[in-house]
Amino acid sequence: MFRLGAVAIALLVAVGLTACSLRMQPAERGRPSVKPIPAVVALPPPKPPRIYRLEHLDTLVKLPGRVVSLYPAPRRVYEQLPQPAWLAPPAAESEVAELDLALEEKRQLRHAGPQVKRVGHTLWLRPTAAPAVRLVTNPAENDSHITYEYLTELADIQHWLVSVHLYEGGYYLLVNQRTGKRTRVWSPPSVAPDGQHFVCGNSDVLARFEPSGLQVWSADGPAPRLLWERQTEWGVSGPRWLDNKTILFEQDFFDNGDVDTRVVRMTVVP
Repeated sequence: MFRLGAVAIALLVAVGLTACSLRMQPAERGRPSVKPIPAVVALPPPKPPRIYRLEHLDTLVKLPGRVVSLYPAPRRVYEQLPQPAWLAPPAAESEVAELDLALEEKRQLRHAGPQVKRVGHTLWLRPTAAPAVRLVTNPAENDSHITYEYLTELADIQHWLVSVHLYEGGYYLLVNQRTGKRTRVWSPPSVAPDGQHFVCGNSDVLARFEPSGLQVWSADGPAPRLLWERQTEWGVSGPRWLDNKTILFEQDFFDNGDVDTRVVRMTVVP
């Protein structure tokens, strides 16, 4: 009897301890749902406004430490500035005549006077104080090809203007009407209103047979004197003088894979 009672007491104690341990354990709680972190999407780099992308077109370095600034100009102002009359053929001329060098030269020779004549392939220019200048065309179909085309008289600086066509590209010649001295320039000159300076701007940003950039010349001596020139990544088309120190021109440049143009203003004479 004593042994059975001890066993019963032991069983009751074990059951009680088990119940207590069960009551003392903390109740389990459900875990909160965790939302998946979305994948990080790379944003495209910011695209600056177009005016900032053109910032590299706003300066021209003349000499180390000397920078010329270019500023946007209204096209309506540019179009109101005078251009040389000889650049606009009379309305009576057909488009075919405008594209034919021989016919265009004949039109100019009618107004050139006896000092300028063409005989076959030879263009004769007769200065007042020097022997005649003889320019002979070679119409070869190779790199020796050269054609001299008379363009006009530049009375403001007392020179004749001749266009020289090569097999690829070309240039222009100024021939002094008194001395016959020849000066090679990039383009037909645009002469300042006071006749003291002229600029030659050229644009060949696609083919690159000829230099693109700007030349500034002094015309107040016996012969033109080059003040400075700069070849640039952008082209200079149709420079026109706003006053005796400032020009406006069409600046040709690459943008979005194509050639674009804007009108800019630039002070070229201090």
